[in-house]
Amino acid sequence: MISVQQWTGREASALRTALRMSTRAFAERLGVALRTVAKWEKLGTDTVPRPDTQAILDTALARADALTRERFEALLADPAAGRAGCSPVRAADHETWTEDIDRAIVYLSRQKFSFASNLLNRWLGHYDLCALDDKGRYLYGRSLVVLGDLQRDQGATVGPLSAHHSYTTAHRLFTELDIPRRVAQIELSLAVINEMSGRLEASARQYEQLTADERLSKRDRARSRLWVGTALSKDGNNDYAVRVMTAASRNFEELAEPEDWSVAHQKIALAYRGAGDLSRALRYIDIARSTGMADSPMQRVRLDTAHGHILLSDPATRDDGLSVLDGAAQVAGEYGLSHQLRSIEAIRRS
Repeated sequence: MISVQQWTGREASALRTALRMSTRAFAERLGVALRTVAKWEKLGTDTVPRPDTQAILDTALARADALTRERFEALLADPAAGRAGCSPVRAADHETWTEDIDRAIVYLSRQKFSFASNLLNRWLGHYDLCALDDKGRYLYGRSLVVLGDLQRDQGATVGPLSAHHSYTTAHRLFTELDIPRRVAQIELSLAVINEMSGRLEASARQYEQLTADERLSKRDRARSRLWVGTALSKDGNNDYAVRVMTAASRNFEELAEPEDWSVAHQKIALAYRGAGDLSRALRYIDIARSTGMADSPMQRVRLDTAHGHILLSDPATRDDGLSVLDGAAQVAGEYGLSHQLRSIEAIRRS
């Protein structure tokens, strides 16, 4: 049976690959810190584990099955064997990949989903994670997040080809790369998915925790506070929701974030509608409509849906509300905004 006289980062990394484990799972199996495994992966033969860790690695190899030991021996003989079938990433590709992610974000903001999807999948479908260095894994994670945003906007929230799956995979990647800010941002996106899927109590708890999470920027913490109010309002707790969202709107004003400030007013308007105060609801939605930058189909649909919902709540403006919702539904259908279409249909039925 193969044995290792002295373990270095190279042998430790080869054992992880032979075991077909992620860096996190390998660290947990050995009982060492994730950063220790990351150092082995990065430094290779330039780092030597401590004597007690050498013994742990000896034990892990001894307990491995025959196929794992064969893969381990092949990796030591030819490190490239572990990457069979994987396309290596050239340094120049990193820049092109970054540019394509930025382009996909622009297309997504305009609801040009097919263009954005093509840009992302040309990379996600071309590279296997086993071929990627840390920079490549970072870009892979970013691509997954943007893909998750795309799937969310199209209403694909759960399942194997859904926002939840993309976000969860990206969350694991950024956790392994030890990038706390990215991890927290994905946790915020996963809370949004819970809200969209009707798990209002769970999403409100997640949002509440993230309002004080120092991994997030002040803007993202304010968004968490706003979305706490959104979940509360959807659950019928409108009075408390108004107070929470008003505090968030003040945060956005202090941070000089006019678009978020406008969105906050839109959501406050809906909370007032839920509370039965239609005069305030109309005043706040008018502020949102006059100050918001409705320069994308998604933003226009959201504003018009909120406006139509409020108008529909008053028998005197019911016909106007239906007309506004018809226009919003037409735009949502044209751009494939399935979640928005479902929301509009739910409002009509109610």
